[in-house]
Amino acid sequence: MAIASQSLFNMTVGADNTPSSQGLLMPKLQYRFRALFINFGTGGSTQELTKQVMDIQRPSVSFDEVALDIYNSKIYLAGKHTWAETQINLRDDAGGNVTKLVGQQLQKQFDFVEQASAAAGGDYKFQLSYELLDGGNGTLVPNVLETWELYGCFIKSANYNNLDYKSNEPVTIQLSVRFDNAVQSPLTSGLGTSVGRAFGSTSVTGIG
Repeated sequence: MAIASQSLFNMTVGADNTPSSQGLLMPKLQYRFRALFINFGTGGSTQELTKQVMDIQRPSVSFDEVALDIYNSKIYLAGKHTWAETQINLRDDAGGNVTKLVGQQLQKQFDFVEQASAAAGGDYKFQLSYELLDGGNGTLVPNVLETWELYGCFIKSANYNNLDYKSNEPVTIQLSVRFDNAVQSPLTSGLGTSVGRAFGSTSVTGIG
């Protein structure tokens, strides 16, 4: 007769007909995360911005489709990729810390008073990092389960949202952030792996 702990191994589905040696894997939980803003605004600490994040989107990437028309058929290849912009919702605090930081970043991108723009993207772009955590806090320092690092970020749009006498909800600011590239870690393989290429022949590689 199986003991109770052994029966938990059956509470999942196996990849084949052999008995599972491990139960269901612990999932990452959506609410265990933090967002770090680097070079956001005009300098100084951005920890208040991290504390006021309500929700954030993980990156989404898509590839253009390249169609090669051939005899009686078509072959498809992956073309250039596009990172979709990400959305961030922030609570606007009574001390004005979030509004100040967002305003500083917008001012770096464009001076609305003088109607002057930054000379180059490097003058205003920032880095955004998401860290998925294991739930630790206080004296138990949280372990980072996954990190996304977004490079070349700028605020594409800032929505200061509504005020409403009927609502009990906090005032929020919604940011839409466009970025140039994203890197995920840790990965057991693939990260920084060289693209396979075959040289020394007229044809670089086969298609299909």
